Amino acid sequence: MLLDSFRVDGKVAIVTGAGRGIGAGSALALAEQGADIVIAARTQSQLDEVASQIEAFGRKAVTVSCDLSDLDQVANLAQVARDSFGRIDILVNNVGGSMPLPLLDTTPKFLEDAFHFNVATAHALVYAAVPIMLETGGGSIVNISSVIGKVAGRGFLAYGTAKAALSHYTRLASKDLAPRIRVNAVGTGSTATSALDIVTSSPELKEAMEKLTTIPRLGRVEEIATAVVYLASEAGSYMTGKIIEVDGGIDVPNLDFNLPDL
Repeated sequence: MLLDSFRVDGKVAIVTGAGRGIGAGSALALAEQGADIVIAARTQSQLDEVASQIEAFGRKAVTVSCDLSDLDQVANLAQVARDSFGRIDILVNNVGGSMPLPLLDTTPKFLEDAFHFNVATAHALVYAAVPIMLETGGGSIVNISSVIGKVAGRGFLAYGTAKAALSHYTRLASKDLAPRIRVNAVGTGSTATSALDIVTSSPELKEAMEKLTTIPRLGRVEEIATAVVYLASEAGSYMTGKIIEVDGGIDVPNLDFNLPDL
């Protein structure tokens, strides 16, 4: 059956930033398709809730409450997966983000921190996990990038530059790790998660964002998670070094901060 290629039975995944939003949705989607999961985030109560949902699918979940900006703690997730399940097959590098700021408020340190949180954390986990993945044949890495890494708008200098770097990291890593490990990314648009609570709580702001989106609504977590499952599973086995854009057809940033000319 065609849909059987989306199954990941017997596989082990690590998902970062999995306490809520896209990370939680991706972890649950992979569990529904048969994977056991190591989930990591800062807040234990959120992880416990996601773990209980994973277990409702009949899969195992290991929670790791940690500071995912700490590269050593991120890298340790690979050892946790090996100790818990004996293998790693799938990585979902979801942790990331950066606050929007005008250029003259974006200090070099702020830009450096954006790179650290969005790119260095992903590399720390890849660097630690790849040798373990190779022990059992290979696997799939999925990075969560953003349309803001491709389109230009005021206020997104740090975040957009970091996500553009993550997207190109994906392309470069795919060459280094081929053919045994595939590396792809999902370029997300504005997705209805708690990170956008300020938007969804304002009908005017939400409407303005939707008007600037070709499919005039916010994305759903499940739509991102479906792309993650595709890239992680046999269904996406002929894809590497690619960014699947699940962004509603955004051509320009759909959140305008009304930053004035200098």
